[in-house]
Amino acid sequence: MTTIATDRAVRRLTAHIGAEISGIDLTQPLAGSDVEFINAALLEHKALVFRDAPLDDAGQQQFAESFGQLTTAHPTVPSVDGAPNVLPVDSEGGMPANRWHTDVTFVVNPPKASTLVSHVVAPYGGETLIANTAAAYRDLPEPLRAFAETLWAVHTNDHDYAVIPEDLDEQAKLRREIFTSTTFESLHPVVRVHPETCEKGLFLGGFATRLKGLTTSDSRDLIRIFQSYITRPENIVRVTWQPGQLVLFDNRITQHYAPDNYNREPRRLHRVTVAGDVPKSVSGESSTSLIGDASHYTVA
Repeated sequence: MTTIATDRAVRRLTAHIGAEISGIDLTQPLAGSDVEFINAALLEHKALVFRDAPLDDAGQQQFAESFGQLTTAHPTVPSVDGAPNVLPVDSEGGMPANRWHTDVTFVVNPPKASTLVSHVVAPYGGETLIANTAAAYRDLPEPLRAFAETLWAVHTNDHDYAVIPEDLDEQAKLRREIFTSTTFESLHPVVRVHPETCEKGLFLGGFATRLKGLTTSDSRDLIRIFQSYITRPENIVRVTWQPGQLVLFDNRITQHYAPDNYNREPRRLHRVTVAGDVPKSVSGESSTSLIGDASHYTVA
């Protein structure tokens, strides 16, 4: 006989994105009904916060694996020692993420979902901002929506993603060399259709460098316009980290940003990602890989 949980709860955090989930013990293997409950909440709210989730790496991987096959930690950046699926997001050694992005869109099939678990929390600042790209698409005036649906963007890891090259110190230069040690480039639709909900969302972010068939200047201007709708305050939830907290977000229909507002105080999160599908456009065309083989990172 299956036990049905009755103490599970969803508390909305903003009108457009984000919810806090309670009543599920993440330190234990999830029951099938819990997985269905969490996945339904994720599809509706795009980003979920679990306040009491003191998970080690094994526990985080077990949780993430409930939602699909895992990727390795990253296509180029080393994993946590002994945990090939876990990426350290560290104020000391990690790549800066203070630019809006969707995880690993430079490969042809970016992750379905990302999980972050807090291990060291900064005494102030260090939040994570997550934006709903479906709400941004809906906010566009109709002519812009129609235009966006015709556009394709080139995403690559080989550019000044978050820091001006001239501003890099020696340690940051080394991190950048690692990050770009293998070049990846993929062509994705600017408007992606979500494979489960069929929602349309803007699929851009910091790895999108230019639009197919347009000049660099025109691409930059158009991407800036579309991004301005994604980053409207009403489309964003701001997650304040507490020790032993887990955040799960749908990487197919969100962007996120980690503001550098904690003076490099100690801060360490661990990220585990779930392998995703190849994005499709409104017309049903699939993304394509232009440069790089990411088969070591994620299943195609």
